[in-house]
Amino acid sequence: MCASCIISLGCSENKSTASSKTALNISTQKQTVEGEADSLAVSNTIDTSDYNKRNLHLANGDTSGYWPVKKQPYPLPGAILPFKRIIAYYGNLYSVRMGALGEYAPKEMLARLNVEVKKWEKADPGTPVQPALHYIAVVAQGAAGKDGMYRTRMPDKQIDSVLTIAKKINAIVFLDIQVALSTVKDELPYFEKYLKLPQVHLGIDPEFSMKTGAKPGTRIGTYDAADINYCSAYLAKLVIDNNLPPKVLTVHRFTRKMITNTENIKLHPEVQIVMHMDGWGQPELKKGTYRHWIYPEPVQFTGFKLFYKNDIKQAPKRMMTPEDLLKLKPQPIYIQYQ
Repeated sequence: MCASCIISLGCSENKSTASSKTALNISTQKQTVEGEADSLAVSNTIDTSDYNKRNLHLANGDTSGYWPVKKQPYPLPGAILPFKRIIAYYGNLYSVRMGALGEYAPKEMLARLNVEVKKWEKADPGTPVQPALHYIAVVAQGAAGKDGMYRTRMPDKQIDSVLTIAKKINAIVFLDIQVALSTVKDELPYFEKYLKLPQVHLGIDPEFSMKTGAKPGTRIGTYDAADINYCSAYLAKLVIDNNLPPKVLTVHRFTRKMITNTENIKLHPEVQIVMHMDGWGQPELKKGTYRHWIYPEPVQFTGFKLFYKNDIKQAPKRMMTPEDLLKLKPQPIYIQYQ
């Protein structure tokens, strides 16, 4: 397959901010985080005091009651969040237009990612950084394809290449899925062998989940809490069955209708969910999107996307900095660069 064979509808031009086998006992599964001041049973799995403290820090002084999220389970050992901030490069190896991951040769791409990592380490020295490559493993298409699903799955050799590149800097890998007219239930099994690896996590993109049967790119798609719950339960089972550390599940969002019934999203000790602000534009517009669609519907953790090209199209023609993002309530713990 060549680069011209893929017509990406996931590239930045189509988005606007206006619009990831441990034995578990019952007591561990029932433990929840109520806030730093709450009385909690001592967990024998992670440093719960540090977990509470870091979550409170991410809330950044919020007094709404939304943040930090209440009644979330403590994660299993090896959890990344909130102990580290994930800094990811997004894209596809077949396309120079879908993000930095595919725009540059691997050596240059990793060097550029390291520059961003260093910026975050300087801006927030109290939070270690975990580099990541966020690879679009199922790409929404402009053509229906043989099965009429308007999506193309990337071959194993390309995913293997991403894993090899990531290993050079001890980066984790996200496999991102744009289902188009397919479903997460049909797509996840194709990537199970990779999701069984401890360093591989999952991203799902409702923008290209076309439940109405519309062609991808003609309107913004949607996922319901039931779709997210299916993915998190799928990942949780893989973690338990294969003795893995918790998986991170990122969910893209830049409008309200992209995610429905967020109050019904279920949390698991085996999975950490990031609601990821995926819109582009000038800083005030991006902050508004975060404030309207991420902040008031708390799930667990938050993410924020930065676009090297589209974020500077309008005045003041500058990307937001780590210092800018650290002023948000809550502070995002997953940052993606496209």
